[in-house]
Amino acid sequence: MPGSRRLVSILLPGARALLEYHARELPQRDDLCGAFCGALALNAAGIERSGEEPTDQDTVAVAAGSIVSTSRDPATLPGPEGGRRDYRLPIPTIEDPDVSGTTADGVARAVALLGAGVVDVIPLSGPWTVQALDGVFDAAAGLEQPVTLIANLATRHLWGGSPSRSQLLAYLLDGEDEGPPPDWAVGHFACVVARTDGPGGRLYAVADTYPALGGDGVHLQPRERLAAAIAREEGPAGGALVVAAAAEAPVLRERAASLGLSEGLWDNGTVTAPEPAR
Repeated sequence: MPGSRRLVSILLPGARALLEYHARELPQRDDLCGAFCGALALNAAGIERSGEEPTDQDTVAVAAGSIVSTSRDPATLPGPEGGRRDYRLPIPTIEDPDVSGTTADGVARAVALLGAGVVDVIPLSGPWTVQALDGVFDAAAGLEQPVTLIANLATRHLWGGSPSRSQLLAYLLDGEDEGPPPDWAVGHFACVVARTDGPGGRLYAVADTYPALGGDGVHLQPRERLAAAIAREEGPAGGALVVAAAAEAPVLRERAASLGLSEGLWDNGTVTAPEPAR
């Protein structure tokens, strides 16, 4: 209606289960943000074990070929976070923290492997615009089965995790982009779980990997900021992995193609652990 100030929120299918697991698993272990998000996607889809192992961040990290730095770089942690190195499984190490972590290809392969045909992983490399972000989210929100959007982004483009109510309403109602500065500046993986639409803007809810980011690891981002963070034009490259039920994945692929998004993986600047000797 003319002059309406209504706000409408949309939660992705499976987001409730994802957020419940997210609350239990926080925070990520050092260098395992991609594996953490892969574990969220699997558990949201009801895949809680792989053989004798739980599908937690360590299991995903091993399957993904994650590699961790030998020492923690405080600059790679947001705010008061002190890091976490209580790895449950042995994970290969590297001295250079600039290339540690998990590749986009590794996360995709691990989720597909551990998902054992129940889920399909659709890698979307771009170009990322607000229209593409909105379109992919809308397509995912229309599915019946759980779906997870794993964004591989540059945090320097985002609002800080604790905007005031006034800042949130000024954006949603009037489109005013006056949020707090970013909490940190790294390449990162996080999950997009919901959206709130207002007459002036759209805020996406991001389930992040550290409780210090937002409220217990969940924060709100303007669509312009989130799209720019995923586009990551300053490099290394970014993108999104859409984890959907195998039967529903073709719908997402068709919609992504209609939005001009390319299906394919990207180089996010990390390396993969070498295959063990046979």
